[in-house]
Amino acid sequence: MPLTNAQVAARPFLRDLYRDRYYPDHVVDRGRDVLLALCARIEAERPAGLPALHLLTHAATEEFNDLETAFVEAGSEIETVAREAIAEDFRFVAQAYGFTDADVEELIAPREW
Repeated sequence: MPLTNAQVAARPFLRDLYRDRYYPDHVVDRGRDVLLALCARIEAERPAGLPALHLLTHAATEEFNDLETAFVEAGSEIETVAREAIAEDFRFVAQAYGFTDADVEELIAPREW
């Protein structure tokens, strides 16, 4: 199902990671897919408030937690640059769907990276 939010559909998620050879594209692709799936879930479920949004973003954050092993196996890791890029994309997603008062730390609260 294509995303209906034009702002989100045009977003080059994890752009800084793709630009840095330290992060293998095939693993970054998986992270981008997590973010796109999050957007699709937001569009399908239409969370009514921040608690409902947090359920979705926390699930996506846990998927990023699981990706840490894939990064390490590829000779990389989720370190400062990656953490900031991922967090920024979560913030962008929340704002694009109207959750302008969302706190990025709460959006990614279960992170292990």
